[in-house]
Amino acid sequence: MSANLPSLPGTAAVPAAVLASAVLHAVWNGLTHGLRDKLAGFTLISLASAACGAVLVCLAPPPDPAAWPYIAASAALQAAYQLLLLRAYQLGDFGQMYPTARGTSPVVVALVSTTLLGHSLPAGQALGIAVVACGLAGLALADGIPGRAQLPALAAALGTGVMIASYTLVDGSGVRVSGSVFGYIAWLFLCQGLVLPVVALARRGPALLTALRPLYGRGLAGGVLSLLAYGLVVWAQSRGDLSTIAALRETSIVFGALIGAIVFRERLGHRRITASVAVLAGIAVLQFTGVS
Repeated sequence: MSANLPSLPGTAAVPAAVLASAVLHAVWNGLTHGLRDKLAGFTLISLASAACGAVLVCLAPPPDPAAWPYIAASAALQAAYQLLLLRAYQLGDFGQMYPTARGTSPVVVALVSTTLLGHSLPAGQALGIAVVACGLAGLALADGIPGRAQLPALAAALGTGVMIASYTLVDGSGVRVSGSVFGYIAWLFLCQGLVLPVVALARRGPALLTALRPLYGRGLAGGVLSLLAYGLVVWAQSRGDLSTIAALRETSIVFGALIGAIVFRERLGHRRITASVAVLAGIAVLQFTGVS
C-alpha cells in the first residue's frame, strides 16, 4: 500500500481509502456470515492471513524480543475473537451481530483506559460512552426484550467486542516495544493465522479438509478482502489524522446493517437504523475526543 494507490488529491485520498476499508470489512464479514460452514470459512480466512504473514516475515526486519509476549497474547486473543464472532454469526442476524461486536470495542477500550490505565475521562468521552451504550442497548432490544434463546448470540457478539478491545490494547503496547512495526505485523499475521486452523483441525479432524474444498473461493476471498481492508487503513494512518481515520472506520457499522437488510433479507426497521447510527455517533465522539 503505497504511493501508487490514489490519483485523487491527498485530502480526498485518505478518507476515500478509509471508507473503502470500512466497506471491505463489512463485506468480508458478510461473506463469512453467508457461509453454511462458518468454521471452515474462518479457517480459510486465517490461512490467507498466515500466508500473507509468511511472505512479510521474509521481507520485514524481525521485532525486538520484548515484543514476543505481546505477539503471543494478541494471537491468542484474535483466535478467541474469531471463534466468538463465528458463534455470533451462527446464532444471530448479521445486521444485529456485526454492529454489536464492532460497537462494543471502543467502549471497552475507553473504560479500560480510564479505570485500569489511569487516563482521564473528559466530559466528551463520557458522553460518547453513554451514546454508544444506548445504541448497543437499542440493537439488543430492537426486536423486543431478548428471550433465553437470543442471549447466547448477544453474549457472543459482546464477547467479540471485548476481544477486539483486548488485542487492540495489547498491540498498542507491543508495537511500541517492537522496534519494527512491519516486523510486528508480519509475525502477528503469521502466528494468529495459524491458531484457528489448528483449533479447527482439533475439532473436526481430517473431515475439515473435505469441508474446506467447496469454500475455497469465498473463504479465500474473505481473507484477501480482510487483509486489503487492513492495508488501506495502514496506508491512511501514515498520511492522515488518526482520530478522524478511526471514526471513519466505524462507518462499517452502517454498511453492515445495510448488508444484513439487502443481502440477507433481515428486517432493518427504524429501531435498528436508529441504534446503529447512535453507535456510530458515539464512536465518532470517542475518537474525536481522544480515545484511540
